[in-house]
Amino acid sequence: MRNRRIVATIVGIGGIVLVCGSSILAHHAFSAEFDATKPVSLRGKITRMEWINPHAWMHLEVANEDGTLDNWMIEAGPPGALVRRGWSKDSVTPGIEVLVEGYRAIDGALRANGRDVTFPDGTRLFAGSSGTGAPQDGRDPTER
Repeated sequence: MRNRRIVATIVGIGGIVLVCGSSILAHHAFSAEFDATKPVSLRGKITRMEWINPHAWMHLEVANEDGTLDNWMIEAGPPGALVRRGWSKDSVTPGIEVLVEGYRAIDGALRANGRDVTFPDGTRLFAGSSGTGAPQDGRDPTER
């Protein structure tokens, strides 16, 4: 009887790992995807905001000097953390022009980890993902 319980427990845990495994693997360290030595400063219009876990994503249309447009994906912290920092769904609606400061993707793709986002009214909100190996530059209000 005891062996059956042990086997049932192991099988149950295995099932949980299989079901949740992709979510666990989806969360990554900053250094796995972004380069702390490649800061970027992007000014552009928000085209879409994805309030998804484990990281929210802001899509930004950035104009180049030659008039062409680049579409950037900006990784932010988890939605709950963003709301606690002052973000709301109304603050990131499509068409709003923002300044995003962050760090570029290692592979050179048009993707960045956002640290600060400055809105047209001058409001500056922290967007970064805390505790994932991102540079400790004093901008994260939870840094000690």
